[in-house]
Amino acid sequence: MELKNITAEVCRVAREVGGYLREERRGFKQGNVIAKGAHDYVSYVDRTAEQMTVEALAELLPEAGFVTEEGTVEQSAQGSKGLKWVVDPLDGTTNFIHDTAPYCVSIALQRDSELLVGVVYEVCRGECFYAWAGGGAWLDGERIGVSTSRMEEAFVGLEFPYRAEEYKPVILNAVDKMYGRVAGIRFNGSAAVSMCNVAAGRYDAWGEAFIKPWDYAAGALIVREAGGRVTDFTGSENIEGTHHIVASNGIIHEEFRLELFTQEVERIPDPLFK
Repeated sequence: MELKNITAEVCRVAREVGGYLREERRGFKQGNVIAKGAHDYVSYVDRTAEQMTVEALAELLPEAGFVTEEGTVEQSAQGSKGLKWVVDPLDGTTNFIHDTAPYCVSIALQRDSELLVGVVYEVCRGECFYAWAGGGAWLDGERIGVSTSRMEEAFVGLEFPYRAEEYKPVILNAVDKMYGRVAGIRFNGSAAVSMCNVAAGRYDAWGEAFIKPWDYAAGALIVREAGGRVTDFTGSENIEGTHHIVASNGIIHEEFRLELFTQEVERIPDPLFK
């Protein structure tokens, strides 16, 4: 496969789907929202965006399977050549519902557990982040790279996942340890965009637990190709099948990771991976 050319096509798809999200947001009504779980929402916009994405990607690589958030297509761990698309048609749904930035389209291509292509299109700023294995990380045609900040000057991202009771001790511990130590802490509501912020040097580190592959697959490749590091909370570079992710510039990775890691997170199973 010519990964650079495939990446360009995936960027085109992500921009088209992002355009749909932008148009739908203008007339979006709260009555269109359905609760999937506690504080976890979906609407016809997520599902239509996913159908658009799947149809376009199926034409691009008919042999690839799909793993998607909304399940509008039959889920397949891998296609005939070990290939699968990992798709989040609208990462940051709660932000979208409330007309608040950021939200994005996130698409990754994997072969078995190897990340080959990652594309994240942030709708509100109209930015397309992308990477392919061995090709570096890019933002709208410009090469990007991670920062060189140390912990004391770091600008970091954290997040509040939906599993509040399990995660509350983790996030309270992390904020208690980092507030006043780092230069700033932000919560933006989109894992994929946060990881791209790390890749572009806007954030120095970011982490979250209880997220799914479609939240982090594309961003993980973009961070790594930008010179950063991505692991789970235990420090493992093999993130296939995990639900807790840390991305950083590499310099502060271990310090930041150790502020997030607790045995509680590691012990809690995620039904997706049973």
